[in-house]
Amino acid sequence: MKKHLLSVAFAGVLLVGCNATKTASGKATNDLASLNPIEATLDLTKVIDDKAPVVINPGRFAVETVTYRLPRVVQGTYSVSDFGKYVDDFKAIDYKGNELLVVKTDTNTWTIANAANLDMVTYNVNDTFDMEAKGGGIGLEVPFSPAGTNIETTNYVLNLHGFIGYFDSLKTAQYKLDVTAPKTMLKTSALQETGTKMNDDGVSMTSSYLAPRYFDITDNPMFYGALDVEEFQVGDIKIVLSVYSPNKVHSAEKIKAVMEKMMLAQKAYLGNVNTTPRYDIYLYLSEGKEESPKGFGALEHHTSTVVVLPEAMPFEALSESMIDVVSHEFFHIVTPLSVHSEDVHYFDYNQPTFSKHLWMYEGVTEYFATLFQVDQGLVTEDEFFTKVMGKIKSAANMNDAMSFTEMSENILDEPYAPQYVNVYSKGALIGMCIDVLLREESNGNRGILSLMKELSLKYGKNKPFEDDNLIAEITEMTYPSIGEFLNTHVVGGTPINYNDFFAKAGLILAEAKVKTNYIQNDGTLIFAPDMATMTLPFSEAVKNNSFWAENGVLPGDVIKTIDGKELTMANAQQMLTEVYMWKPGRDIDVKIDRKGKEVIVKTTLTQSYTTGSSLAVDPNATPKQNTLREAWLKG
Repeated sequence: MKKHLLSVAFAGVLLVGCNATKTASGKATNDLASLNPIEATLDLTKVIDDKAPVVINPGRFAVETVTYRLPRVVQGTYSVSDFGKYVDDFKAIDYKGNELLVVKTDTNTWTIANAANLDMVTYNVNDTFDMEAKGGGIGLEVPFSPAGTNIETTNYVLNLHGFIGYFDSLKTAQYKLDVTAPKTMLKTSALQETGTKMNDDGVSMTSSYLAPRYFDITDNPMFYGALDVEEFQVGDIKIVLSVYSPNKVHSAEKIKAVMEKMMLAQKAYLGNVNTTPRYDIYLYLSEGKEESPKGFGALEHHTSTVVVLPEAMPFEALSESMIDVVSHEFFHIVTPLSVHSEDVHYFDYNQPTFSKHLWMYEGVTEYFATLFQVDQGLVTEDEFFTKVMGKIKSAANMNDAMSFTEMSENILDEPYAPQYVNVYSKGALIGMCIDVLLREESNGNRGILSLMKELSLKYGKNKPFEDDNLIAEITEMTYPSIGEFLNTHVVGGTPINYNDFFAKAGLILAEAKVKTNYIQNDGTLIFAPDMATMTLPFSEAVKNNSFWAENGVLPGDVIKTIDGKELTMANAQQMLTEVYMWKPGRDIDVKIDRKGKEVIVKTTLTQSYTTGSSLAVDPNATPKQNTLREAWLKG
């Protein structure tokens, strides 16, 4: 699972559990509650001040003390979310209606005394989208938006890990979840629905869902509200696309056409991989207001993904972003759904341990999301090479001498946490190098996709691998050169010389005129924030950005307004994200302050270029190199 962070304004990259339980919790318990499903109710008709009431009925306990938690960490985010801090008015009620003694032992944990008399737990849940607007900040004090929750009359983002918790001794118990909502409200969920009934008030309905264990609560988000829903079929997989566009800027029908073309190509690339009968895409389009969510990107689940993107994106830019993030998420049906370690399979939501193999979960997945597009003819080879070069440049900004396995295993801690985004750059490049090596060793007959299929057959979604043994197993299944590469460049900290791998495929690096956008030069930001004046002046790099240079913009110039809207440090990320998404042909009106003098750039956008490294076919490539390249890109 993954957190897929979109931080285009400043990075220019699309990023789409102490005692970690290493074995299933199968020890005996005297909890009578373990024999029956835990009954959870969430009533959206009784929301007050954006707080939704939750009731948990665990059945009878035969012990004196029980512990109830909401997740500190959820799978795929690789960061601390602390969903317990959004809970208010936590109460434990006995069978006579009296309150039991409750001690809150930490942010996410409540210990309940006299548990043999416990009838139910009740509390109210604040949504995290509102907390972003109140100063939480992206990635700081609030969960990443696609992992978060929204409670408003027109839309409810129900990432259930934000509402429903678990008793320590009952994580493997079944859950029966009832969600009550106005009868006119649309809903989508991949969680198994067991029934829907009209309530006595005549205006609300209650839908019942079954979750085999707590993992399934966390792994199956829901959307309720003013939704636009479309469905289509990809092989044996039903795809359900649910879109919330508050101002009806984008429709599910138009987005469906993009997703269907992409996912049909993905399925053609994957072949006989059918690990789920249904896959849900939940798209929340953010209005861009102060109270709107700002953590753009996606969070993947085993059979669904939640995506948050700006509603103001032009459709072409939205389509590109959806292709990038959703293709990544959909490829997770290979790993970790079918290939994962014990850390993933027996995830501890309070004090997790993490697998050493983010290079596989995230890196190989991102590589698939990039490679399949050229394999299936959705992009040209040159466009694929440009994406590869973008990842090399992004990876160059990170610690290239850090062990990837060490980083993965310690991803919540310093100095590893800031390196997480490198899983989408260097992680994908690791996948590329393994792919090229496999093609070379097998005369083009094997690649990393076939390796992942072999691992899927060996393990599958119900059988985890032992984390420490994976590289040795891969080596045994493939070639000594694969083990040498992994031990040298993934376990070890030796940087990868990508030219060695490009040469195998008859490719060379060369300086050339390359396309860029309007906030960067080939991945390098063309602004130099001045914290003393709280302004964002252009840097010297603007001289090498053809659009701005041709329109007379100079280093030190400060953008005051863009199409009439003032640019400040507070809204810079949002506004520069929009500038990043500009396309040639758009009319713009930009007012610039040049040492007190106003300069106006009012024109139609042309393609911007800069000088950078590009990847091209070597005119002197041998037939063997050309054959390997063909097998790699079209295998």
